[in-house]
Amino acid sequence: MKNFTKELTYKTSRSSGAGGQNVNKVETAVTVMWKPSETAHFSAEEIELISQKLKNRINLEGILQLTVSDSRTQLQNKKIATEKVIELVNKALIKPKSVNLPSLKNDRSKREFRQRNNFQKKRKTANSGFRQNVNLC
Repeated sequence: MKNFTKELTYKTSRSSGAGGQNVNKVETAVTVMWKPSETAHFSAEEIELISQKLKNRINLEGILQLTVSDSRTQLQNKKIATEKVIELVNKALIKPKSVNLPSLKNDRSKREFRQRNNFQKKRKTANSGFRQNVNLC
């Protein structure tokens, strides 16, 4: 994990919702902004990966923007917003695992197992034909 938190910019605004008179006079909502393309902490490949995975959260100017108004204090909202941005970037940097194709040996053994199983089923079915009820009347 790289520490890019110094590149984050914060903007405060009045929060909506519960809070009584406090809501009308204190700017507790925090919007955190970060421009991935101008960071010095990530390689070009990592920046491309971040931009691709977070394309729904990055606006037309290339800024990742996240607003938090969960808490009643500005400091707590700032902390939550920073943690969320770090979490988003870390999740975006996780590369998907490549799909491993089954080996030929594995495939062959599965095929042989199915053939043997089918043969046993057919033999069992054939044997069950001999067990028919005989009417002696």
